[in-house]
Amino acid sequence: MKPVYFDSAATTKVRDEVIDAMTAVMRNDYGNASSTHSFGRASKVLIEQARKTIAKQLNVSAGEIVFTSGGTEADNLALQCAIRDLGVEHIITSKIEHHAVLHTVEQLEKTCDIQVSYVKLDADGQVDFEHLEQLLKTHGKTLVSLMYVNNEIGNILDVKRVSNLCQANNALFHCDAVQCIGHYKLDLQDVHIDFLAASAHKFHGPKGVGFAFIRKNSGLKPLIFGGQQERGIRAGTEAVHDIVGLEKAFIMAYANLETESAYVLDLKRHFIAELKLAFPDVRFNGMSGNLEKSTYTLINVCLPIPPEKALILLFQMDLKGIACSKGSACQSGSTKGSHVLSEILSEDDLKKPSIRFSFSIYNTKDEIDYVISVLKEFVKA
Repeated sequence: MKPVYFDSAATTKVRDEVIDAMTAVMRNDYGNASSTHSFGRASKVLIEQARKTIAKQLNVSAGEIVFTSGGTEADNLALQCAIRDLGVEHIITSKIEHHAVLHTVEQLEKTCDIQVSYVKLDADGQVDFEHLEQLLKTHGKTLVSLMYVNNEIGNILDVKRVSNLCQANNALFHCDAVQCIGHYKLDLQDVHIDFLAASAHKFHGPKGVGFAFIRKNSGLKPLIFGGQQERGIRAGTEAVHDIVGLEKAFIMAYANLETESAYVLDLKRHFIAELKLAFPDVRFNGMSGNLEKSTYTLINVCLPIPPEKALILLFQMDLKGIACSKGSACQSGSTKGSHVLSEILSEDDLKKPSIRFSFSIYNTKDEIDYVISVLKEFVKA
């Protein structure tokens, strides 16, 4: 069996068409987009076309799209600058956000005169909306930062409901949509999000490039200073090939969304069914086992395996050529367990191995069956 890649929530395989588009730019459109000569203008046209492509899909104006180095920078741009520029005194978030948000908020709490509140979650990691509403009625000017799709347990946030609550209480809404963009349609005229983060490598584009949506007339000023690139919001020479790669991946994701999402959902359905057959006591963390309330791209499973064997499970999977994760890729070098699972699992379940399997159009049911066979062999050994 060839190596099996089930870690697409960490990063996806880049589409061949994206590589071709990027290579063509590196060969032919190498001008600096800030230069006024023909080489520079050609690069500038490519950037602005990509900006328009994204803006049209999200139903916003092109000027509201700012290219960044990825989701982490986009999150930092919104959070740090909202405190500095917009008079935000209170941040509401949750303890299962991506560390790009959590660590930024923790740093802001240390260095700025702000209040930070964490909304309550239920046992599946779902937001307690009554508590969120209570928090919105306290303190001063508030920014809510909640992710659209949780990168570890796959929970889908009711962003429309959050948006409505924020608007009713004159609060700003920042959404880390890194696991959403390229996988779900989003109309930002229908859902009032003030700041949004996205990253190309989560939808078969290149690493190191993403974008921020910053709603018009927000008052946000740059986080990175230098030149006047990106409408004066983000200084630095634009990586034209990366932006074109992002655009190509973005176009293909939405052009093929219906058929590709159905294919991946069928993989997830098959994986869940086979896991239940092989391990009747298996548990799905968060809402990841619920096909309606979690993303179709991943499952997070708590396996009925003794603690003494749990420590070597990921190592064993890797030996068998299977790539998966105990949590987000950002934690892979850490000896600590998942901060997300620590919030929602019991002490007993935390001792059992939990693994995130995440899929893409490049996976097959045969690969799933192989993974199940390896897991069964490991448990019996």
